[in-house]
Amino acid sequence: MRFLKCKEVPEPVNGRVSIIGAGPAGLGAAGVLVCRGYEIVVYDMMPEAGGMMMFGIPDDRIPKDGIRKSVKELMDAGVKFFFNTKVGRDIGLDKIIEESDATLIATGTWKPRRLGAPGEDLPWVLPAADWLVEVHMARYGYLPWDKVPKPQGRILVVGGGLTAADAVHVPMTYPEFKDGVEKVVLSYRRTRDYAPMRKQEFERLVKLGAEPWELTQPVEFREEGDRKIVKFVRMKLEDVGSGRPKPVPVPGSEFEAEFDWVLLAIGEIPTPPFEDGCCGIELNPNGTIKTDERFMTTREGVFATGDVRHGPSLIGKALKSGLDAAKAIDEWLKARARAAAQS
Repeated sequence: MRFLKCKEVPEPVNGRVSIIGAGPAGLGAAGVLVCRGYEIVVYDMMPEAGGMMMFGIPDDRIPKDGIRKSVKELMDAGVKFFFNTKVGRDIGLDKIIEESDATLIATGTWKPRRLGAPGEDLPWVLPAADWLVEVHMARYGYLPWDKVPKPQGRILVVGGGLTAADAVHVPMTYPEFKDGVEKVVLSYRRTRDYAPMRKQEFERLVKLGAEPWELTQPVEFREEGDRKIVKFVRMKLEDVGSGRPKPVPVPGSEFEAEFDWVLLAIGEIPTPPFEDGCCGIELNPNGTIKTDERFMTTREGVFATGDVRHGPSLIGKALKSGLDAAKAIDEWLKARARAAAQS
């Protein structure tokens, strides 16, 4: 994976573009724009670049040395990075916009979706995405291991997407966890045929040793003395004419099981670096940033790309979105420069 899109980098004489978020979309955009003669400044809340592909995905699924090498190319090309900097907390979005000729928001989907079940806030019920980030922060030396929950014994993973797959894979394969794992159960409300992680990945996890509980949904988490209990309901699939059946609870099918830890991986939601309406930028009802076909938000000169624009996606789609947004920004800035020259 290479983000820099040129062999020779021109002088940054065309203006300043600030990018918020150093995941695949933000890095892809930086690699295009620095090659088109812009000064590029990237802000990111993490201690190094890469976003979820660096901190949320297992090392054996995405080699991290390749990401670091590509980021260093950007740095050597003149891209400036400000890490451990959360926009909206450490620096205001308005300030960035005022100091930039264009601003690109690429902050992704970092907030875990909640199940809404009683007991979801118990300390042994963890958002899987947050836990995976903490694991890799510790692996790379940014967080002490004693600050990271260590699931062991009987582990329940809930979900059917790639985050759920990673939440199964990590405790079963990472040396920091695998010796303490007794059993990993993968609960999914549909069947493997409809899992977003794809059937092949689902079956790989089963071969790894995960126990599949298809057509099940946790509805309650509770403690009784030293026992940690999860209540489930069985599901059935109903055809709703969309090609993907809808899971609905089967009345009277509730059952309970004991687990030591639960990792909830039921999806993530967009995390724009502002509240809806701030800075003249509007959100869509699903929390993504509202843009037009040019990636422009409802504020002139501010663009959005990647998952914060279109919702959770795979790395390739986010990267392409960043590349396309960079081209749109370049076209807009050049058109503005031409109009200023003619006035």
